[in-house]
Amino acid sequence: MRLIVCLCAVSLITGCDRLAHVGRAPDFNPVEGSPPHSAMYSLPLPMVTDRRKPVDQASLWSSNQRSLLGDRRAQHRGDILTVVIEIDDRAEISNATDRNRSASETAGVPNFLGLPQRIDRKLPQGASLASAIETSSDSAYSGDGSVKRNEKMTLRVAVTVVEDLPNGVLRIEGSQEVRVNFELRELLVDGYVRPQDISRQNEITYDKIAGARISYGGRGQITDVQQPRYGQQITDILWPF
Repeated sequence: MRLIVCLCAVSLITGCDRLAHVGRAPDFNPVEGSPPHSAMYSLPLPMVTDRRKPVDQASLWSSNQRSLLGDRRAQHRGDILTVVIEIDDRAEISNATDRNRSASETAGVPNFLGLPQRIDRKLPQGASLASAIETSSDSAYSGDGSVKRNEKMTLRVAVTVVEDLPNGVLRIEGSQEVRVNFELRELLVDGYVRPQDISRQNEITYDKIAGARISYGGRGQITDVQQPRYGQQITDILWPF
């Protein structure tokens, strides 16, 4: 009875949040307070090590990112760059194993100072030391396994430099949310990049992101229908048969 009451309480607690979205589309995650928002609104640290003379802003040879010949790639905290995700992975593995072994052994003492003949008289009918030990064994093993995987994804997302590490590596983080009717699609990207890997178009591919964490999913009415009910999930975990 206590177990049933606990399960009912858990179902009510977890279902309250879902009931709040009945009849309306899922809410977006707030941008305010996120690491990209804080990075873009914070002032950069002053460059005390740069002792070069200031360059006239009107000069064509200015190194400013807004100049005609300036480097427009993301370099500091708060800068924005584009991550290009083009995943087309295919893996196919097939293994087969076949093993067979057969063994046979026979041992006997038909003549050993006449003792086997005397012992045979006292043994039960049909028993003899002529073939004292005879063994045979046969074993066979066969195994077959295969793995086949195909993944393809093409996405582009703008991310923000949220941290400029002491070794020059940039930590990026970004999210993209698209809501269509009552279904919300969410793309999350997080990782570490080197400034020299960023192209002149201010883009970087996902395979150059160290510790990349890419999540593409959704939430809404369609996703809820595709998921098993809480009671069914709990039953599958606890049911021993």
